[in-house]
Amino acid sequence: MTLSTSHHIREQFEHCLAVIRHASVEILLLLNVHASEGKDPRWFLEQLDSARLALGGWGAVAKKLNLNDAEMSEFTLQLRLLQQRVPQYESGQDVSENQLIAAMRFVTALEHLRLQQPLLTYSTELAPGSELQQQQAQKQVRAIELMIKGLIQQAWPDQVRLNNHLKTLFNADRVRRWLKLGEINDVLSGMMFSELAQMLVDKKEFSRYYASLFSDPSMLTLLVEPRKTLQTFLDDIRQIRNSITVQKTLSSAQIQLLDNYYAQIARPVQRAFEEGRTRVNPAGFMAVDASELHTFWEKAQKMDRVTGGDLFEVRDTIEKPTQRAARSPEQREQLISGALWGAVGVMVIAIVAGGFWLVTSSKPQPATASAAEVAPPQEMRETPSSRETLTRMGVTWDENNFRSAINRNDTRVTQLFLQGGMDWKLSWTEEAMSAGYDDVLELMLRYRQNMVEEKPCRRFINTLSHAMSNGESLTSVRKEYLKAFCTVPAVVKRQQHDLDMATRRAQSQPDAASKKWQSIQTAIYEVIR
Repeated sequence: MTLSTSHHIREQFEHCLAVIRHASVEILLLLNVHASEGKDPRWFLEQLDSARLALGGWGAVAKKLNLNDAEMSEFTLQLRLLQQRVPQYESGQDVSENQLIAAMRFVTALEHLRLQQPLLTYSTELAPGSELQQQQAQKQVRAIELMIKGLIQQAWPDQVRLNNHLKTLFNADRVRRWLKLGEINDVLSGMMFSELAQMLVDKKEFSRYYASLFSDPSMLTLLVEPRKTLQTFLDDIRQIRNSITVQKTLSSAQIQLLDNYYAQIARPVQRAFEEGRTRVNPAGFMAVDASELHTFWEKAQKMDRVTGGDLFEVRDTIEKPTQRAARSPEQREQLISGALWGAVGVMVIAIVAGGFWLVTSSKPQPATASAAEVAPPQEMRETPSSRETLTRMGVTWDENNFRSAINRNDTRVTQLFLQGGMDWKLSWTEEAMSAGYDDVLELMLRYRQNMVEEKPCRRFINTLSHAMSNGESLTSVRKEYLKAFCTVPAVVKRQQHDLDMATRRAQSQPDAASKKWQSIQTAIYEVIR
């Protein structure tokens, strides 16, 4: 790292710290913690923790900041990462690229918080913006997307084999959808950015095809391994890309963060290209004129309108479509019992039908019966399967369509997905729970054996607690879900611990918020114990 580069990084970092210090004072004031001036990230984290204790939990802090449970967790996670990278800082000391990236990521988190909570008015601008910077950011996002496509095509040069591989990783319906959306014989052009990124950072795919290209020890070291760092960077880039596709101006923090991300991702691939280890040339993707750049983003905007946006985060691994949790002994017993009772029912119907036929067939038929009066035998038609019915309705067999049906209380479409064998996760019911869509929730509960989310109760109970603290009630449907999925000993023990902590807090700080939180934890514990 040259002296001028080191000076530039330190200058950017100190600007980020100044923004964070100013913002921390406003945020803490909103949480009833008064501070004359902001200090280092560790101090801010300690003050937030004090506010949590005073307010009765992170749920109460999130409510004050207008954040949901996931957003609050992400905010504190980024702050913890920053304070680990920068426990304390004295002006003028050396700053690493990882420290700068951690600081910039937290500044973008502060931007999101300000959008969620209008009472916060701090500034997060790091530098004056320009149209040239916006265009450079668009070039970088385009180059990263084309780089990922190029690496996948290099690993799978044969289109037929690539299509079959994608069917194995995802499913045939999604591949057909991508082929329909994309250009002729180019399945990758029909995939969203998150899906392309998923192909790159999936554990097995990365170790088998791409790890050697990202083995530079000086790059992608923000987190514990390069693959996890790459996954985190690409998910942030996905959100920046979403802003560009809706023609939203990027903030200076987003532009500077993207610039650092591009360097971390492109440098190892560029070095591999120069050494002849890959045919993918990042520098070539950046050499694009304004007309070609405009065409790329015009296509991206059209795709965004067709697909409804790239909403899902870049995950750690690709979830296999055929995965299903093993049935418990109780579920197997219920299945066998249902089959036996079904067989008994069929036998009874057969006996009744046979008796009816014997009685009616003994009556003499009129000799003058006209042949015209005899009804022609009807053709036997097969009942269409659930998937065929969905296709006829114009609904593709896709996880996103299933979740959309749940969120709009569409019991017909939801039932067709469930009857067709589509698995679901408890976290998918959050919006329906909040909206009070009992019809679709009760329907899904009848297909509880299709629920495949591992250890879903921590998130479910946290979300429920937060909802109840915001005034929602513990409805009968929510109780049924708790009883169905969250009565295992480990969950009950953890909830008992949370109740004990809430009780102690209510005893030490007997205010309305503490007592309310205690009553919420008590109500949940009473259901699952």
